[in-house]
Amino acid sequence: MFLRPRPVRLETERIVLRLPAHGDFHAWTSLRQASRAFLTPWEPVWSPDHLSRKSFVNRVYWAARASRGGTALPLFVLRRDGVLLGAITLDNIRRGPAQSGTIGYWIGQDFARQGYMREAIGALVHHAFTVLDLSRIEAACLPENAASRGVLEKSGFKYEGVAQSYLQIDGRWRNHVLYANLRSDRRGRTDAR
Repeated sequence: MFLRPRPVRLETERIVLRLPAHGDFHAWTSLRQASRAFLTPWEPVWSPDHLSRKSFVNRVYWAARASRGGTALPLFVLRRDGVLLGAITLDNIRRGPAQSGTIGYWIGQDFARQGYMREAIGALVHHAFTVLDLSRIEAACLPENAASRGVLEKSGFKYEGVAQSYLQIDGRWRNHVLYANLRSDRRGRTDAR
């Protein structure tokens, strides 16, 4: 008998990380819309249908497929009372000799600078190292994004350099600072459970 693996659910003291579900549409749309001015300087340009139900349904299906296929782990970050705070994705999971992945994340404006994303990063990195058996987790952000740089550094990520014209952000090719957290690097250990 074929058993489907259980969907990933990570829990910390204050938050739960889980795959997006169809029922999250209104919470996601509301949070993204309310945080639009806060998020768009740091993200690729939103498509005209970014907040549409169809776009969200596609996102839910992609998340389920990517998680089952082991290529990505796109998770919503929720407070324990069920309030959606943001999202974090372990993407570009590479196996073989690389054993690595890349994280990206966003948080709603009203929940920023409260330690939620640090908690989410810690839980996801711990899962990536201990359950997925990855060796390296990478992250990139704009050089002037002090909040993102700070949360990465507080989460055990080490600065590695600058990638020229790394991503299109807010409609322009932008340089990014690169960070990595290594399973074998004692300085990069997380204290997540």
